[in-house]
Amino acid sequence: MTGANAPQGRKASPRRSRWFGNLSQLDFDIEFFDQLLSRNDSDVEVLRVLAELVSKKGETEWAVELDGRLVDLLPEDPLVRYNHGCSLARAGQTREAIASLSRAILLGYDDLGHLEVDPDLDSLRDDPEFRSLLGQG
Repeated sequence: MTGANAPQGRKASPRRSRWFGNLSQLDFDIEFFDQLLSRNDSDVEVLRVLAELVSKKGETEWAVELDGRLVDLLPEDPLVRYNHGCSLARAGQTREAIASLSRAILLGYDDLGHLEVDPDLDSLRDDPEFRSLLGQG
């Protein structure tokens, strides 16, 4: 949606002009959940699914945006903070990613073993601050 029909504060999806018959399953799922989100832009479950789908697709900037919206809606949720950190890391926003991951840990995220192997965090592996989060610094 663009122009007067686009919800306030929300970027229009570039996929809205495609016909469903031409979409892969992943693109179809993204389109479907994006359409649901256009009806209620603060639906946490739809945001969670859409953020995961666009991340899987490699739509890094959109994933950061969606995960950021989840942080706004659920600021004390450690998994939301963790996922936001992953999206930020994939987007090359190292400082922001480490801050989000640190907050996730403070809020109770305790699967440090997953932090050590999560491929979304590969860009952070050699960063001293990240290694400190893991107790390796």
